[in-house]
Amino acid sequence: MTDAAPDPADAIRAFVREQFPLAAQRDLSDDASLLDSGAVDSLGVLDLVGFLESRFEVHVEDEEVVGEHFESVAAMARFVESKRGSGAGRAEN
Repeated sequence: MTDAAPDPADAIRAFVREQFPLAAQRDLSDDASLLDSGAVDSLGVLDLVGFLESRFEVHVEDEEVVGEHFESVAAMARFVESKRGSGAGRAEN
């Protein structure tokens, strides 16, 4: 994908700050827990899944929707990189 940011964290951070006002108000670091802080709830995780799939052209399997991958901006960036690096997560269109 040629229009993807070199660092997925930049795009994820911008999305989180735009969609989740509590995260922006608290100015959470990339490693801060979005879930434990209450900035993102379970419905918010679904928004994040949709964003990652559309922005980075990856497919997130149901079993991959776990706190380990969606805990923080940094965790999501690592998850996206792992999906993009393997090529297995790319959406087929």
